[in-house]
Amino acid sequence: MLHDVAIVVQKAPHLIVVGNEKGGSGKTTIAMHVAVALLKEGQRVGTIDLDSNQKSFTHYIENRWIWAKHQGIELETPIHRHILRAEGAKLDENEAQELAAFEEVIASFGQSVDFVVIDTPAHDSYLMRLAHLAADTVLTPLNDSFLDFGTLASIDPVTHEVTETGHYAAMVVRARQQRRSLDHSLINWLVIRNRFSLQRLVDDGLNKLAMRLGFRSLDGCAERILYRQLFPSGLTAFDRLDEATLRPLHTTATADQRPRAPPSGRPRRMVCFVA
Repeated sequence: MLHDVAIVVQKAPHLIVVGNEKGGSGKTTIAMHVAVALLKEGQRVGTIDLDSNQKSFTHYIENRWIWAKHQGIELETPIHRHILRAEGAKLDENEAQELAAFEEVIASFGQSVDFVVIDTPAHDSYLMRLAHLAADTVLTPLNDSFLDFGTLASIDPVTHEVTETGHYAAMVVRARQQRRSLDHSLINWLVIRNRFSLQRLVDDGLNKLAMRLGFRSLDGCAERILYRQLFPSGLTAFDRLDEATLRPLHTTATADQRPRAPPSGRPRRMVCFVA
């Protein structure tokens, strides 16, 4: 059972978990940009992919290795691991196997990294819940639409008032409560709005829900065309996108499409997004 799991280790790296049970919200994009931004700030970074099916985070990092070798350039790259979902017939044995694998991977980083960025699948699973329980920081990407907002809360179709907490948000709330009872730690939760429209459709509901559930809301990636173009090369908007790096990749990247890099001098443990 999750509430019996002792996963907090003295001097363990800061765990940043990127999660949302809605597909297409930008989890892998955010996870990769957080990892690279931290690397560029001089931090030692490990990454974990918990999505056994798509393995998008793993492919993104593999693309970065291959592209750097192909171009003859140096690109900061994290120490990467992935954990496969257990597929046995018995649920309790699967969970025990996944817990052991998770603990082994975290332990494998030792003290060689300062941060571990974990990308989670877009569905409920034991590994996904375990990662949220272990997290120091949870990042939840959210597209600016009422459809995507449903994982955080249900809304009244007439008044757009929040009526109840959504399934994913309820899981994060439980994880924060369980973590608090385990070691008195408070999981820092940030909801990052991607692809926001000029109307900023979910602003009011998101602000009210933030007050109710205790998360902070930030603006993330305004346009994902750029990020889709960079995925095959493993690049991010934090990389130097010049001819040497991009050739022969064609992209429409412009300065105003890129997320802002973390200002220098920020504390070591601060997540690299700015409002």
